[in-house]
Amino acid sequence: MKVLLFGATGMIGQGVMRECLLDPEVTSVVTVGRRPTGEKHPKVSELIVPDLAALAPLEPKLVGFDACFFSLGVSALGMTEAEYTRLTFDLTTSVAKTLLRTSPGLTFIYVSGASTDSSEKGRMMWARVKGRTENALLSMPFKAAYMFRPGAVIPVRGIRSSVGWYNAAYVVLKPLYPVLNRLAPNLVTTTERLARAMIAVARNGYPSHVLEMADINRLAASDRHGEQTR
Repeated sequence: MKVLLFGATGMIGQGVMRECLLDPEVTSVVTVGRRPTGEKHPKVSELIVPDLAALAPLEPKLVGFDACFFSLGVSALGMTEAEYTRLTFDLTTSVAKTLLRTSPGLTFIYVSGASTDSSEKGRMMWARVKGRTENALLSMPFKAAYMFRPGAVIPVRGIRSSVGWYNAAYVVLKPLYPVLNRLAPNLVTTTERLARAMIAVARNGYPSHVLEMADINRLAASDRHGEQTR
């Protein structure tokens, strides 16, 4: 499986990168981003681009992919709806439209978020914009598109967020993860579980095109292929 990864330097993207490198069926990972990942591995190559909404010069290099993992995202805190729309809906759909031209047979997997509003009419601005983004992606004629809606994601295996206060929060939450996982298994997951579920869906598909936390954890737990690569 030939994989295209957006957001490889982010916390979730790091998790996806790690699991792709461990998975023997993933033959190559091409990252697209504004800065290098620093990853040195025979499977990995990088495409550095200053503006992710302007991929035309890279189109010849975006051909023949089996899956795209799109894990780019920004916090809506302090943003207007117009700003958040530009960095979420506009950017994501711009990339997707480019890939429809270059690799229309791929599976597009988008990392959205718990409580995303598919109606696009709710009170939470970020949820409306995410819902609009999901709906646009689901309407595009890729081989398949799947929307992942994780809630709390705990970084594991040495992965860290680029946001300082996130890391401080994770220091507190991480020791509580086993308890949270027992008491509220559908509210929390890890970067490892999320990434394994994403790869499993890219490889095998899934009955629902919108995956909530229960789907994510169920997939990760049943991914025997992934277990064999630990």
